Amino acid sequence: MKLGIYGGTFNPPHLGHLAAARFALEALELERLRFIPAAEPPHKAMEENSPSPRQRLAMTALAADSLLQPGRVEVSGMELERSGKSYTVDTLEQLKQANPEAELWLLMGTDMFLTLQTWREPEVITRLAGICTFARAQSDSIRTLTAQAEELRRRFGASTRVLQLPRIVEVSSTQLRRMLADGDGQEYLPPAVYGYIIRHGLYGVRYDLRHLPDRELRACSYSMIQAKRIAHVRGTEEEAVRLARRWGADEEKARRGAILHDCTKYLNMEEQLQLCKKYGIVLDDLERQAVKLLHAKTGACVARDVYGVSDDVYEAIFWHTTGRADMSLLEKILYIADYMEPNRDFPGVERLRELAYRDLDQAVLAGNEMSIQEMKERGLPVHPNTVRSRDWLRSK
Repeated sequence: MKLGIYGGTFNPPHLGHLAAARFALEALELERLRFIPAAEPPHKAMEENSPSPRQRLAMTALAADSLLQPGRVEVSGMELERSGKSYTVDTLEQLKQANPEAELWLLMGTDMFLTLQTWREPEVITRLAGICTFARAQSDSIRTLTAQAEELRRRFGASTRVLQLPRIVEVSSTQLRRMLADGDGQEYLPPAVYGYIIRHGLYGVRYDLRHLPDRELRACSYSMIQAKRIAHVRGTEEEAVRLARRWGADEEKARRGAILHDCTKYLNMEEQLQLCKKYGIVLDDLERQAVKLLHAKTGACVARDVYGVSDDVYEAIFWHTTGRADMSLLEKILYIADYMEPNRDFPGVERLRELAYRDLDQAVLAGNEMSIQEMKERGLPVHPNTVRSRDWLRSK
């Protein structure tokens, strides 16, 4: 197995890191790539008021997830679990012991590459792993890097690669921290990382979470879900706004409800139940057993309590999974937008899309009936509220 190791402070992880990782995956034909944030970097002191190691680990996990290569790209907190400074040689020895047959490749930026001979035990580092560097900026000199690669080969017998990135991201973490403190720099971050920064007030970024602009609300939402779900949330937002425009609902309320509708989707049962207890949500017997039914209710509570959505948006999120009898216009819009947004692909979805712009009630009814039929075919219980929604619409 060829395993790439990408270490650093990741303070914060940005698009430059991801561009390098993505290119190295293919150029080195890596089977796996592991981001390993340093707990206590040996080469520099962390700035005062820097995020904690656990926060940097969480941001790095969000950044890695945005590459959409689960199982191939992962994040390790191994350096956070060791005491003292995070020396690369210790990490490589630990990895080699756990993966004795693996071919290790250590990935690093040019500054680190040019000073590798000054690190702790460079002869051991170069024995345990190949060394790969990235020419990330236009000012990087391929000649200088190539000369250093040759010197490392001569002194330590190192295996080296110098990769010229085809896509240049001209920013450093140091520059980015300053930009964020000044209210800029968001374009250099994966949206989920930016959302995490907003939620935790890092790098001098200060927002009132209950009055966020749409862009920042999206980022916060994306930081709470897995990257593979973002396309669905985006699609639901686009569809909800179109439907609101068609049927005369409040477009901004439809937008914000859609942005937040899945914000607790990936919490486990224990976490869901904790939120239910916190917010006084009363569950029926089916909901106590089916975690998939809980995110609509807990998500609605978080959307109102943390992000300040209005009561009608709260209700739309609360009922978007099961529906209910006598739904409001906004509730119907979010229910059907979630069901048939552009990324959905199942038998009958095109009919549902056509109905949604011709007769919204009939579209919701069709959605109810499809859900009931699917659950019956899978041998799963149907939630009573979906049945009540269907029966209400049939009786109109």
